[in-house]
Amino acid sequence: MENLAQLRRLGLFEAKVPRYTSYPPATKFSNDVDSGVFAEWISTIPAGTRVSLYMHVPFCRRLCWFCACRTQGVRSDEPVRAYVETLKQEIRLVGQMLPEGVEVARLHWGGGTPTLLGAGMISDLADTIHGAFTHSDDLEFSVEIDPNEIDGDRLDALAGAGMNRASIGVQDFDPGIQKIIGRIQSYDVTREAVEQLRARGINSLNADILFGLPEQTQKRIADSVQMLLSLSPDRVALYGYAHVPWMARRQSMIPTDSLPRPEERLELFETARRLFKWDGYQDIGIDHFAKPDDGLAVAARTGHLRRNFQGYTDDTCEVLIGLGASAISKFPQGFAQNASGTADYQKAVRAGQLSTGRGHVFKGEDRLRARLIEALMCDFRIDSAEIRESFGVSESSLDTLYKAAEVAFPAMVSRDADGFSIKPEGRALARLIARNFDEYEMREEGHSSAI
Repeated sequence: MENLAQLRRLGLFEAKVPRYTSYPPATKFSNDVDSGVFAEWISTIPAGTRVSLYMHVPFCRRLCWFCACRTQGVRSDEPVRAYVETLKQEIRLVGQMLPEGVEVARLHWGGGTPTLLGAGMISDLADTIHGAFTHSDDLEFSVEIDPNEIDGDRLDALAGAGMNRASIGVQDFDPGIQKIIGRIQSYDVTREAVEQLRARGINSLNADILFGLPEQTQKRIADSVQMLLSLSPDRVALYGYAHVPWMARRQSMIPTDSLPRPEERLELFETARRLFKWDGYQDIGIDHFAKPDDGLAVAARTGHLRRNFQGYTDDTCEVLIGLGASAISKFPQGFAQNASGTADYQKAVRAGQLSTGRGHVFKGEDRLRARLIEALMCDFRIDSAEIRESFGVSESSLDTLYKAAEVAFPAMVSRDADGFSIKPEGRALARLIARNFDEYEMREEGHSSAI
Protein backbone atom coordinates (compact mmCIF):
# COMPACT_ATOMS: atom_id res chain seq x y z
CA MET A 1 0.00 0.00 0.00
CA GLU A 2 2.90 2.35 0.75
CA ASN A 3 4.29 1.73 -2.75
CA LEU A 4 0.85 2.54 -4.20
CA ALA A 5 0.86 5.83 -2.29
CA GLN A 6 4.33 6.62 -3.64
CA LEU A 7 3.25 5.85 -7.19
CA ARG A 8 0.27 8.14 -6.73
CA ARG A 9 2.43 10.97 -5.38
CA LEU A 10 4.84 10.63 -8.29
CA GLY A 11 2.04 11.07 -10.81
CA LEU A 12 1.47 7.55 -12.16
CA PHE A 13 -2.31 7.90 -12.18
CA GLU A 14 -2.57 11.43 -13.62
CA ALA A 15 0.41 11.99 -15.92
CA LYS A 16 -0.03 11.88 -19.69
CA VAL A 17 3.23 10.73 -21.25
CA PRO A 18 4.30 9.28 -24.62
CA ARG A 19 4.50 5.54 -25.14
CA TYR A 20 8.04 6.07 -26.47
CA THR A 21 7.72 3.69 -29.38
CA SER A 22 9.92 6.27 -31.07
CA TYR A 23 11.97 9.29 -30.07
CA PRO A 24 10.93 11.87 -30.63
CA PRO A 25 7.30 10.66 -30.66
CA ALA A 26 5.30 11.11 -33.86
CA THR A 27 3.43 14.00 -32.22
CA LYS A 28 6.66 15.98 -32.54
CA PHE A 29 7.02 15.39 -36.29
CA SER A 30 6.97 18.41 -38.61
CA ASN A 31 6.66 19.15 -42.32
CA ASP A 32 10.44 19.41 -42.71
CA VAL A 33 10.65 15.92 -44.26
CA ASP A 34 9.30 15.43 -47.78
CA SER A 35 9.69 12.97 -50.64
CA GLY A 36 13.04 14.47 -51.59
CA VAL A 37 14.44 13.85 -48.13
CA PHE A 38 13.09 10.28 -48.17
CA ALA A 39 14.73 9.65 -51.55
CA GLU A 40 18.05 11.00 -50.29
CA TRP A 41 17.95 8.87 -47.15
CA ILE A 42 17.04 5.63 -48.91
CA SER A 43 19.80 6.16 -51.48
CA THR A 44 22.45 6.19 -48.75
CA ILE A 45 21.64 2.72 -47.35
CA PRO A 46 24.88 0.73 -47.70
CA ALA A 47 24.98 -2.49 -49.73
CA GLY A 48 24.56 -5.54 -47.52
CA THR A 49 22.27 -3.75 -45.08
CA ARG A 50 19.36 -5.74 -43.65
CA VAL A 51 16.17 -3.67 -43.47
CA SER A 52 12.60 -4.07 -42.26
CA LEU A 53 9.42 -3.40 -44.24
CA TYR A 54 6.07 -2.41 -42.75
CA MET A 55 2.98 -2.42 -44.96
CA HIS A 56 -0.17 -0.67 -43.73
CA VAL A 57 -3.74 -1.60 -44.69
CA PRO A 58 -6.00 1.08 -43.15
CA PHE A 59 -9.37 -0.65 -43.65
CA CYS A 60 -11.70 -2.57 -41.33
CA ARG A 61 -15.06 -4.24 -41.99
CA ARG A 62 -16.22 -2.81 -38.70
CA LEU A 63 -14.75 -0.06 -36.54
CA CYS A 64 -14.21 -1.24 -32.98
CA TRP A 65 -15.18 1.49 -30.55
CA PHE A 66 -12.13 1.04 -28.32
CA CYS A 67 -9.64 1.52 -31.16
CA ALA A 68 -7.80 4.82 -31.65
CA CYS A 69 -5.80 3.69 -34.69
CA ARG A 70 -6.06 5.52 -38.00
CA THR A 71 -8.51 3.23 -39.82
CA GLN A 72 -11.63 3.53 -41.95
CA GLY A 73 -14.60 1.23 -42.36
CA VAL A 74 -15.43 -0.36 -45.73
CA ARG A 75 -18.43 -2.44 -46.79
CA SER A 76 -17.33 -3.33 -50.31
CA ASP A 77 -14.03 -4.43 -51.80
CA GLU A 78 -13.82 -1.64 -54.38
CA PRO A 79 -11.89 0.89 -52.25
CA VAL A 80 -9.70 -1.95 -51.01
CA ARG A 81 -8.83 -3.07 -54.53
CA ALA A 82 -8.03 0.52 -55.52
CA TYR A 83 -5.78 0.90 -52.48
CA VAL A 84 -3.98 -2.37 -53.21
CA GLU A 85 -3.21 -1.21 -56.75
CA THR A 86 -1.76 2.03 -55.35
CA LEU A 87 0.21 0.11 -52.74
CA LYS A 88 1.69 -2.10 -55.48
CA GLN A 89 2.74 1.04 -57.33
CA GLU A 90 4.47 2.40 -54.21
CA ILE A 91 6.16 -0.94 -53.58
CA ARG A 92 7.66 -0.94 -57.08
CA LEU A 93 8.68 2.72 -56.78
CA VAL A 94 10.45 2.24 -53.44
CA GLY A 95 12.00 -1.03 -54.62
CA GLN A 96 13.58 0.79 -57.56
CA MET A 97 15.04 3.40 -55.20
CA LEU A 98 16.63 0.87 -52.88
CA PRO A 99 20.37 0.40 -53.49
CA GLU A 100 21.67 -2.94 -54.78
CA GLY A 101 22.58 -5.52 -52.17
CA VAL A 102 20.05 -4.43 -49.54
CA GLU A 103 18.04 -7.32 -48.07
CA VAL A 104 14.67 -7.36 -46.33
CA ALA A 105 14.99 -9.30 -43.06
CA ARG A 106 11.60 -8.43 -41.53
CA LEU A 107 8.24 -7.93 -43.20
CA HIS A 108 5.11 -6.97 -41.27
CA TRP A 109 1.58 -6.38 -42.57
CA GLY A 110 -0.46 -4.24 -40.19
CA GLY A 111 -3.56 -2.13 -40.08
CA GLY A 112 -6.44 -1.82 -39.85
CA THR A 113 -7.21 -5.35 -40.89
CA PRO A 114 -4.78 -6.78 -43.46
CA THR A 115 -6.75 -10.03 -43.53
CA LEU A 116 -9.81 -8.36 -45.05
CA LEU A 117 -7.88 -8.59 -48.32
CA GLY A 118 -9.14 -11.43 -50.51
CA ALA A 119 -6.85 -14.39 -51.17
CA GLY A 120 -6.08 -13.08 -54.66
CA MET A 121 -5.12 -9.64 -53.37
CA ILE A 122 -2.91 -11.20 -50.68
CA SER A 123 -1.02 -13.26 -53.25
CA ASP A 124 -0.80 -10.32 -55.64
CA LEU A 125 0.65 -8.02 -52.98
CA ALA A 126 3.08 -10.66 -51.76
CA ASP A 127 4.28 -11.35 -55.31
CA THR A 128 4.80 -7.62 -55.86
CA ILE A 129 6.86 -7.31 -52.68
CA HIS A 130 8.93 -10.38 -53.53
CA GLY A 131 9.55 -9.00 -57.02
CA ALA A 132 10.56 -5.54 -55.83
CA PHE A 133 12.83 -6.44 -52.90
CA THR A 134 15.54 -9.01 -52.16
CA HIS A 135 14.59 -11.11 -49.15
CA SER A 136 17.03 -12.64 -46.68
CA ASP A 137 17.07 -16.40 -46.22
CA ASP A 138 15.88 -15.98 -42.63
CA LEU A 139 13.05 -13.54 -43.42
CA GLU A 140 10.48 -13.15 -40.64
CA PHE A 141 7.10 -12.38 -42.24
CA SER A 142 4.37 -11.48 -39.75
CA VAL A 143 0.76 -10.48 -40.29
CA GLU A 144 -1.92 -9.08 -37.99
CA ILE A 145 -4.81 -11.55 -38.06
CA ASP A 146 -8.44 -10.75 -37.23
CA PRO A 147 -10.07 -14.09 -36.33
CA ASN A 148 -13.41 -12.67 -37.49
CA GLU A 149 -11.93 -11.78 -40.86
CA ILE A 150 -10.03 -14.84 -42.01
CA ASP A 151 -10.80 -18.10 -43.81
CA GLY A 152 -9.01 -21.08 -45.29
CA ASP A 153 -8.35 -19.48 -48.67
CA ARG A 154 -6.77 -16.39 -47.14
CA LEU A 155 -4.72 -18.44 -44.71
CA ASP A 156 -3.50 -20.59 -47.60
CA ALA A 157 -2.53 -17.45 -49.50
CA LEU A 158 -0.63 -16.04 -46.52
CA ALA A 159 1.13 -19.34 -45.82
CA GLY A 160 1.97 -19.68 -49.50
CA ALA A 161 3.45 -16.17 -49.44
CA GLY A 162 5.80 -17.18 -46.64
CA MET A 163 4.10 -15.85 -43.51
CA ASN A 164 5.79 -17.49 -40.53
CA ARG A 165 4.48 -15.40 -37.61
CA ALA A 166 0.94 -14.30 -36.85
CA SER A 167 -0.35 -11.66 -34.45
CA ILE A 168 -3.89 -11.98 -33.13
CA GLY A 169 -5.82 -9.25 -31.36
CA VAL A 170 -7.86 -10.60 -28.47
CA GLN A 171 -8.59 -7.53 -26.28
CA ASP A 172 -10.90 -9.43 -23.89
CA PHE A 173 -12.95 -12.63 -24.11
CA ASP A 174 -15.78 -11.48 -21.85
CA PRO A 175 -18.98 -11.15 -23.98
CA GLY A 176 -20.27 -8.23 -21.91
CA ILE A 177 -17.06 -6.25 -22.29
CA GLN A 178 -16.89 -7.10 -25.99
CA LYS A 179 -20.36 -5.63 -26.46
CA ILE A 180 -19.41 -2.39 -24.70
CA ILE A 181 -16.24 -1.91 -26.77
CA GLY A 182 -17.84 -2.92 -30.08
CA ARG A 183 -15.60 -5.94 -30.64
CA ILE A 184 -17.48 -9.25 -30.73
CA GLN A 185 -14.94 -12.06 -31.00
CA SER A 186 -15.65 -15.35 -29.29
CA TYR A 187 -13.08 -17.66 -27.80
CA ASP A 188 -14.18 -20.41 -30.22
CA VAL A 189 -13.60 -18.18 -33.27
CA THR A 190 -10.17 -17.21 -31.92
CA ARG A 191 -9.22 -20.81 -31.12
CA GLU A 192 -10.27 -21.92 -34.61
CA ALA A 193 -8.04 -19.27 -36.19
CA VAL A 194 -5.09 -20.38 -34.05
CA GLU A 195 -5.65 -24.04 -34.92
CA GLN A 196 -5.90 -23.21 -38.63
CA LEU A 197 -2.66 -21.23 -38.46
CA ARG A 198 -0.81 -24.05 -36.77
CA ALA A 199 -2.24 -26.59 -39.19
CA ARG A 200 -0.44 -24.64 -41.91
CA GLY A 201 2.87 -24.73 -40.09
CA ILE A 202 2.66 -21.19 -38.68
CA ASN A 203 3.70 -21.90 -35.11
CA SER A 204 4.98 -18.50 -33.99
CA LEU A 205 2.05 -16.65 -32.48
CA ASN A 206 1.70 -13.20 -30.89
CA ALA A 207 -1.43 -12.01 -29.09
CA ASP A 208 -2.67 -8.66 -27.77
CA ILE A 209 -4.92 -8.25 -24.74
CA LEU A 210 -6.10 -5.08 -22.99
CA PHE A 211 -6.48 -3.98 -19.40
CA GLY A 212 -8.43 -0.97 -18.22
CA LEU A 213 -11.50 -1.77 -20.34
CA PRO A 214 -15.03 -0.77 -19.27
CA GLU A 215 -16.62 -3.07 -16.68
CA GLN A 216 -13.37 -5.04 -16.45
CA THR A 217 -12.76 -6.64 -13.05
CA GLN A 218 -9.92 -8.73 -11.70
CA LYS A 219 -11.99 -11.88 -12.15
CA ARG A 220 -12.94 -10.97 -15.71
CA ILE A 221 -9.39 -10.24 -16.79
CA ALA A 222 -8.16 -13.37 -15.03
CA ASP A 223 -10.70 -15.45 -16.96
CA SER A 224 -9.64 -13.85 -20.26
CA VAL A 225 -5.94 -14.36 -19.57
CA GLN A 226 -6.49 -18.01 -18.69
CA MET A 227 -8.45 -18.53 -21.89
CA LEU A 228 -5.65 -16.88 -23.84
CA LEU A 229 -3.05 -19.03 -22.11
CA SER A 230 -4.94 -22.13 -23.25
CA LEU A 231 -4.01 -21.09 -26.81
CA SER A 232 -0.31 -21.00 -25.80
CA PRO A 233 0.87 -17.86 -27.62
CA ASP A 234 4.63 -17.39 -27.81
CA ARG A 235 4.44 -13.74 -26.78
CA VAL A 236 1.74 -11.43 -25.45
CA ALA A 237 1.33 -7.67 -25.39
CA LEU A 238 -0.71 -6.50 -22.38
CA TYR A 239 -1.66 -2.96 -23.39
CA GLY A 240 -3.54 -0.43 -21.31
CA TYR A 241 -6.72 0.89 -22.92
CA ALA A 242 -6.37 4.64 -23.53
CA HIS A 243 -9.72 6.44 -23.45
CA VAL A 244 -9.24 9.48 -25.72
CA PRO A 245 -12.65 10.25 -27.28
CA TRP A 246 -11.48 13.78 -28.18
CA MET A 247 -8.95 12.11 -30.53
CA ALA A 248 -10.91 9.00 -31.56
CA ARG A 249 -14.57 9.95 -31.79
CA ARG A 250 -15.73 6.34 -31.93
CA GLN A 251 -14.62 5.97 -28.30
CA SER A 252 -17.51 8.27 -27.31
CA MET A 253 -19.66 5.13 -27.68
CA ILE A 254 -17.98 3.84 -24.52
CA PRO A 255 -19.47 5.33 -21.32
CA THR A 256 -16.73 6.99 -19.27
CA ASP A 257 -18.32 5.97 -15.97
CA SER A 258 -17.86 2.30 -16.89
CA LEU A 259 -14.07 2.60 -16.89
CA PRO A 260 -12.00 1.38 -13.94
CA ARG A 261 -10.31 3.97 -11.74
CA PRO A 262 -6.54 4.47 -12.25
CA GLU A 263 -5.70 2.44 -9.13
CA GLU A 264 -7.98 -0.34 -10.35
CA ARG A 265 -6.19 -0.33 -13.71
CA LEU A 266 -2.93 -1.08 -11.93
CA GLU A 267 -4.60 -3.97 -10.08
CA LEU A 268 -5.92 -5.35 -13.38
CA PHE A 269 -2.44 -5.21 -14.89
CA GLU A 270 -0.88 -6.93 -11.88
CA THR A 271 -3.54 -9.66 -11.92
CA ALA A 272 -2.80 -10.44 -15.56
CA ARG A 273 0.94 -10.15 -15.02
CA ARG A 274 0.89 -12.70 -12.19
CA LEU A 275 -0.98 -15.20 -14.35
CA PHE A 276 1.49 -14.88 -17.21
CA LYS A 277 4.39 -15.29 -14.81
CA TRP A 278 2.82 -18.32 -13.14
CA ASP A 279 2.48 -19.91 -16.57
CA GLY A 280 6.20 -19.53 -17.23
CA TYR A 281 6.24 -16.37 -19.33
CA GLN A 282 9.10 -13.91 -18.95
CA ASP A 283 8.52 -10.20 -18.30
CA ILE A 284 9.53 -8.12 -21.32
CA GLY A 285 9.79 -4.40 -20.66
CA ILE A 286 6.70 -2.69 -19.27
CA ASP A 287 3.89 -4.61 -20.95
CA HIS A 288 5.04 -7.69 -22.91
CA PHE A 289 5.46 -11.33 -21.94
CA ALA A 290 7.16 -14.15 -23.82
CA LYS A 291 8.00 -17.81 -23.46
CA PRO A 292 11.66 -18.24 -22.45
CA ASP A 293 12.68 -19.63 -25.86
CA ASP A 294 10.90 -16.94 -27.88
CA GLY A 295 13.11 -14.46 -29.73
CA LEU A 296 11.77 -11.57 -27.66
CA ALA A 297 12.80 -13.24 -24.40
CA VAL A 298 16.22 -14.13 -25.81
CA ALA A 299 16.70 -10.52 -26.92
CA ALA A 300 15.76 -9.27 -23.45
CA ARG A 301 18.27 -11.59 -21.79
CA THR A 302 21.10 -10.75 -24.18
CA GLY A 303 20.62 -6.98 -24.28
CA HIS A 304 19.24 -6.84 -27.84
CA LEU A 305 15.65 -5.86 -27.03
CA ARG A 306 14.45 -2.84 -29.00
CA ARG A 307 11.42 -0.57 -29.13
CA ASN A 308 9.53 0.34 -32.32
CA PHE A 309 6.08 1.43 -33.47
CA GLN A 310 4.63 -2.03 -32.76
CA GLY A 311 6.02 -2.06 -29.20
CA TYR A 312 8.88 -4.35 -28.17
CA THR A 313 10.83 -6.24 -30.80
CA ASP A 314 13.93 -8.33 -31.36
CA ASP A 315 14.35 -6.62 -34.73
CA THR A 316 17.72 -4.83 -34.71
CA CYS A 317 17.57 -3.49 -38.29
CA GLU A 318 18.54 0.19 -38.36
CA VAL A 319 16.25 0.93 -41.32
CA LEU A 320 12.48 0.48 -41.35
CA ILE A 321 10.63 1.31 -44.57
CA GLY A 322 6.93 2.07 -44.20
CA LEU A 323 4.55 1.41 -47.09
CA GLY A 324 0.96 2.62 -47.30
CA ALA A 325 -1.05 5.53 -45.96
CA SER A 326 0.32 7.00 -42.68
CA ALA A 327 3.18 4.46 -42.57
CA ILE A 328 6.36 5.68 -40.89
CA SER A 329 9.89 4.92 -42.07
CA LYS A 330 12.97 5.15 -39.89
CA PHE A 331 16.47 5.83 -41.18
CA PRO A 332 19.72 6.66 -39.33
CA GLN A 333 19.00 10.28 -40.35
CA GLY A 334 15.42 10.48 -39.01
CA PHE A 335 11.77 9.56 -39.51
CA ALA A 336 9.61 9.98 -42.63
CA GLN A 337 5.84 9.53 -42.62
CA ASN A 338 3.54 9.00 -45.59
CA ALA A 339 0.40 11.11 -45.99
CA SER A 340 -2.09 9.99 -43.35
CA GLY A 341 -5.22 10.41 -45.44
CA THR A 342 -5.85 7.55 -47.86
CA ALA A 343 -6.97 9.96 -50.59
CA ASP A 344 -3.85 12.14 -50.28
CA TYR A 345 -1.62 9.07 -50.21
CA GLN A 346 -3.21 7.58 -53.33
CA LYS A 347 -3.14 10.87 -55.23
CA ALA A 348 0.62 11.24 -54.75
CA VAL A 349 1.53 7.64 -55.55
CA ARG A 350 -0.72 7.47 -58.62
CA ALA A 351 1.14 10.52 -59.91
CA GLY A 352 4.34 8.51 -59.68
CA GLN A 353 5.57 10.23 -56.52
CA LEU A 354 6.25 9.33 -52.94
CA SER A 355 3.63 10.61 -50.49
CA THR A 356 6.05 11.59 -47.71
CA GLY A 357 4.53 14.58 -45.94
CA ARG A 358 6.08 14.89 -42.51
CA GLY A 359 8.73 13.47 -40.24
CA HIS A 360 11.75 14.45 -38.20
CA VAL A 361 15.42 15.01 -39.00
CA PHE A 362 17.64 13.88 -36.14
CA LYS A 363 19.62 16.74 -34.70
CA GLY A 364 21.38 17.81 -31.54
CA GLU A 365 21.07 15.15 -28.88
CA ASP A 366 18.23 13.21 -30.55
CA ARG A 367 20.14 9.96 -31.10
CA LEU A 368 21.61 10.06 -27.63
CA ARG A 369 18.24 10.75 -26.00
CA ALA A 370 16.60 8.05 -28.10
CA ARG A 371 19.06 5.43 -26.86
CA LEU A 372 18.78 6.55 -23.22
CA ILE A 373 14.99 6.30 -23.35
CA GLU A 374 15.03 2.99 -25.23
CA ALA A 375 17.44 1.50 -22.67
CA LEU A 376 15.13 2.51 -19.82
CA MET A 377 12.02 1.21 -21.59
CA CYS A 378 13.66 -2.09 -22.58
CA ASP A 379 16.12 -2.89 -19.80
CA PHE A 380 15.18 -0.45 -17.00
CA ARG A 381 18.86 0.42 -16.98
CA ILE A 382 21.31 2.70 -18.76
CA ASP A 383 24.85 1.38 -19.18
CA SER A 384 27.04 4.47 -18.96
CA ALA A 385 30.02 2.85 -20.65
CA GLU A 386 27.90 1.91 -23.68
CA ILE A 387 26.53 5.45 -23.95
CA ARG A 388 29.94 7.11 -23.59
CA GLU A 389 31.45 4.83 -26.23
CA SER A 390 28.56 5.18 -28.69
CA PHE A 391 27.95 8.91 -28.37
CA GLY A 392 31.13 10.43 -26.97
CA VAL A 393 29.30 12.01 -24.06
CA SER A 394 31.17 12.72 -20.83
CA GLU A 395 30.54 10.95 -17.56
CA SER A 396 29.73 14.25 -15.86
CA SER A 397 27.10 15.11 -18.48
CA LEU A 398 25.40 11.77 -17.98
CA ASP A 399 25.57 12.20 -14.23
CA THR A 400 23.73 15.51 -14.56
CA LEU A 401 20.83 13.73 -16.27
CA TYR A 402 20.86 10.93 -13.72
CA LYS A 403 20.75 13.37 -10.81
CA ALA A 404 17.76 15.20 -12.27
CA ALA A 405 15.83 11.93 -12.59
CA GLU A 406 16.89 10.89 -9.10
CA VAL A 407 15.53 14.13 -7.66
CA ALA A 408 12.26 13.71 -9.56
CA PHE A 409 11.76 10.06 -8.59
CA PRO A 410 13.35 9.51 -5.19
CA ALA A 411 13.56 5.90 -3.98
CA MET A 412 12.42 4.63 -7.40
CA VAL A 413 15.76 4.89 -9.22
CA SER A 414 19.40 4.34 -8.37
CA ARG A 415 22.80 5.47 -9.62
CA ASP A 416 26.09 3.64 -9.39
CA ALA A 417 29.49 3.67 -11.06
CA ASP A 418 28.15 1.67 -13.99
CA GLY A 419 25.00 3.62 -14.79
CA PHE A 420 21.42 4.38 -13.88
CA SER A 421 18.59 1.96 -13.07
CA ILE A 422 14.88 1.92 -12.33
CA LYS A 423 14.24 -0.18 -9.24
CA PRO A 424 11.71 -3.04 -9.50
CA GLU A 425 9.22 -1.11 -7.35
CA GLY A 426 9.47 1.84 -9.74
CA ARG A 427 8.99 0.03 -13.05
CA ALA A 428 5.36 1.08 -13.29
CA LEU A 429 6.80 4.61 -13.63
CA ALA A 430 9.15 3.72 -16.49
CA ARG A 431 7.47 6.00 -19.05
CA LEU A 432 7.41 8.90 -16.60
CA ILE A 433 11.06 8.39 -15.72
CA ALA A 434 11.97 8.11 -19.41
CA ARG A 435 10.16 11.40 -19.97
CA ASN A 436 12.73 13.03 -17.71
CA PHE A 437 15.32 12.25 -20.42
CA ASP A 438 13.08 13.67 -23.19
CA GLU A 439 14.51 17.04 -24.19
CA TYR A 440 11.35 18.10 -26.05
CA GLU A 441 9.00 17.32 -23.17
CA MET A 442 11.27 18.93 -20.60
CA ARG A 443 11.63 22.04 -22.74
CA GLU A 444 7.85 22.37 -22.98
CA GLU A 445 7.70 22.27 -19.19
CA GLY A 446 10.32 25.01 -18.97
CA HIS A 447 13.16 22.76 -17.85
CA SER A 448 16.51 23.00 -19.58
CA SER A 449 18.06 19.55 -19.81
CA ALA A 450 20.67 19.97 -22.55
CA ILE A 451 23.95 18.21 -21.84
